[in-house]
Amino acid sequence: MAEQKKQEQDTNQLLKVRREKLAELQANGKDPFQITKFNQTHHSLEVKEIYEAHEAELLKDHKEPEVEGLDEEQKKEVLKKDYEERRSIMDANPIHVAVAGRMMFKRVMGKASFCNIQDLQGNIQVYVARDAIGTDSYADFKKSDIGDIFGLEGFAFRTRTGEISIHAEKMTLLSKSLQILPEKFHGLTDTDTRYRQRYVDLIMNQESKKVFIKRSQILKEIRNFLSGRDFMEVETPMLVANAGGAAARPFETHYNALNEDVKLRISLELYLKRLIVGGLERVFEIGRVFRNEGVDTRHNPEFTLMELYQAYTDYEGMMELTESMFRYLAEKVCGSTKISYNGIEIDLGKPFERLTMNDAIKKYAGIDFDQVADDEAAKKLAEEHHIAYEERHKKGDIINLFFEEFCEKELIQPTFIMDHPIEISPLTKKKPSDPTKVERFELFINTWEMCNAYSELNDPIDQRERFAAQEEAFAAGDDEANHTDEDFLNALEIGMPPTGGIGYGIDRLVMLLTDSQAIRDVLLFPTMKSQGSAKNEANNVAQTAAAAPAETAKVDFSNVKVEPLFEEEVDFDTFSKSDFRAVKVKECVAVPKSKKLLQFTLDDGTGTDRTILSGIHSYYEPEELVGKTLIAITNLPPRKMMGIESCGMLLSAVNNLKDSEDEELHLLMVDNHIPAGAKLY
Repeated sequence: MAEQKKQEQDTNQLLKVRREKLAELQANGKDPFQITKFNQTHHSLEVKEIYEAHEAELLKDHKEPEVEGLDEEQKKEVLKKDYEERRSIMDANPIHVAVAGRMMFKRVMGKASFCNIQDLQGNIQVYVARDAIGTDSYADFKKSDIGDIFGLEGFAFRTRTGEISIHAEKMTLLSKSLQILPEKFHGLTDTDTRYRQRYVDLIMNQESKKVFIKRSQILKEIRNFLSGRDFMEVETPMLVANAGGAAARPFETHYNALNEDVKLRISLELYLKRLIVGGLERVFEIGRVFRNEGVDTRHNPEFTLMELYQAYTDYEGMMELTESMFRYLAEKVCGSTKISYNGIEIDLGKPFERLTMNDAIKKYAGIDFDQVADDEAAKKLAEEHHIAYEERHKKGDIINLFFEEFCEKELIQPTFIMDHPIEISPLTKKKPSDPTKVERFELFINTWEMCNAYSELNDPIDQRERFAAQEEAFAAGDDEANHTDEDFLNALEIGMPPTGGIGYGIDRLVMLLTDSQAIRDVLLFPTMKSQGSAKNEANNVAQTAAAAPAETAKVDFSNVKVEPLFEEEVDFDTFSKSDFRAVKVKECVAVPKSKKLLQFTLDDGTGTDRTILSGIHSYYEPEELVGKTLIAITNLPPRKMMGIESCGMLLSAVNNLKDSEDEELHLLMVDNHIPAGAKLY
C-alpha cells in the first residue's frame, strides 16, 4: 500500500511538472497551442523510400571498400573513411523534408541529441544538434517530454549504423502532452483500457493502427469491386417505425418532434428492396445497424452491415458475386488468396464448397432431416441428442439448432450452406422443387457466418402470410420475430422483379482479413459497459484512470436484504467432499439463444480446459472476465444447459433486493497470484 501511494505521488508530481513546463513556454511567448498549422511535406516512410532511391542513384558508381585481411582497427578506419565519402556525396545533394509527429523516444547527449518521431506511416530517427537549431531551441527541446508533438525541418541522411534519419535544422513544438504515455500497452491486463482509450492504443500499438488502416482499405476495395459491377451506393433511414429484415431485438427511442416512439434499424433490407421496386436495379449500402443483444468476441450491439440487391438474378448469382468479391478482397488487401487466421491457412482461391443445410447435418451428425416426418419427430430427435428447444419450435427451427450444434464448428474452409428451412427465413423465396425450404445461403469461413443471402421473396400474398406467421411467433414469445410492414407490402404489390440480395457483416470480415481475435479489436470505439456510479460520466472516469487509481464504488446496502444463514446442519464429512478450486478464465462468451448464460473456458490446473456455464450475463460482459481468477466447485456431475455440458459451478455472492424479486450476482474473484487449481479449505 505504501509503495502504491508513493507511485501515485510520483505520477502526480510528473503531471505537475508538465503543466509547469507549459506555463513557462506560455510566459515566454512560445505557447504551442497558438500554432494553427505546420507545412508537412513528407511522412516517415516516404522519407526513407525517397532517400534510398536518391542514394541508389548518386552512389551507383561508388565501390564497396576492401576490408579482407585487415585487423579490426584498420577495418574500422577504412569503413569510417568510406562512410564519410558517401556522406559527403549525399550531403552535397540533400533531400530537404518537413515531417510532423509525436516524440516517442529522446536521448540527450550534451550538445547533440537523438529522438524518435512517430507519424501515420511509422517512425523515423531525428538528430538534433544545438549548432543546427540554435541555443534557445535546443534548450527548449531538452525540456520536452515523451508524447509531445513536433514539426521539424531538415535533411535526410544515413547514420554510421545504417539508419536513415533526419538532421533537424528547425524544431517546432506543435502540441504539449500533459499526460504520461504508458511504457507498455500490450497484454491482457491492458485490454479494457485499449478499448476505452483507443487514441492511446493507436499511439502505443502499431499493429492496432495497421488493423484500422486495413479496415479502411477493405471498405474502399468493396466499393471499387461493386462499382465495377455497376452497383449504386445509397443511404436509407436509421430511425424507423418498424425494425424489420432480421431476427433481432431493436433499440427503442423517442422522436420528440413527431412525438412518436421509433426504433433503430436492425437491417437495411426492406428499404433497399423498395429501391429495387423503384427501378434502381443494383443498389448497396454500408452502414451501422443496431441490435439489442449480447456482447462477446464476435458480436457488438452496433455494427457495420453491408447489404446489396440485384434485380433479375437469384441466390446462385449472389454466390458467384460473393466468391468473386472475397477472392478480390484477399488479393487486394492481403496480397494473396491464401490467408491465415489464428495459425490456420484458409484458401479463398479454390471454389467454395456448397452444401444444403440438411446435407451438412447428414455429413456431420449422421441425421437425414429429409426423412423426418414432422415437428414432433424432430423434437424427439432433439431430445435424443440433448438439443435444447422451445415448445413453439417447428421442424425447421430444430433443423437450425442441429446445424448450429453439429456443423458450424466444422466449417473452416469457405462453405456455402444452402436451402434453409422456411420457418427461419420469412423474407425468402420458396424452392419450387421443395416448398418447405427456401433459396437461401449463408457463407461460413473459420466456423463463422460471413454473410446471408436470398432469392428475395417478391410475392406480396406469400409475404403477408409470412409476416402473419412471424406475428404468431412474437405472440408465442419470440421477441426477435418480424412485424408486418404494410408499406413494404404495398411496394411488393406495385411489383418487384426477381432479385438476389445479400448481407455481409463488415466487422467480422475485417476480423478475418486482419487475423484479429475479437470484434472489439476491429472497432475503433466498441460498446463498453459504463464505469463509475454515474453512467453518463463513464468517459471521464476512463480518461482519468491512468492518472489516478479508481475509487472503489460505494454500494448502498440500505435496500439489500441479506438472507438468514441456513439453520439445517450439513455434516463436516459431506461438506469436505466439495472440491473448491481457484480457476483462471481463459475465454468467456455469451451462449447463443440465451439472454442470461455466459460460457466460461477455465484453466483448473489439470491441463484440460473446463467448461462452466453461469447465468450472470446481466451483470458482466464476457470480455471483462477474461484473465480473472474465480472460485468454482469442480466435482459436481456435468449438467446440460442449452445443449452444453457445464462441469461445475462458479461461486457468486447474491444480493436479494428488498421489495423485489430481482437479485444481483457478484462473482467471487481472488488475487491473480493464486495459481489455477489451488484448492480452498
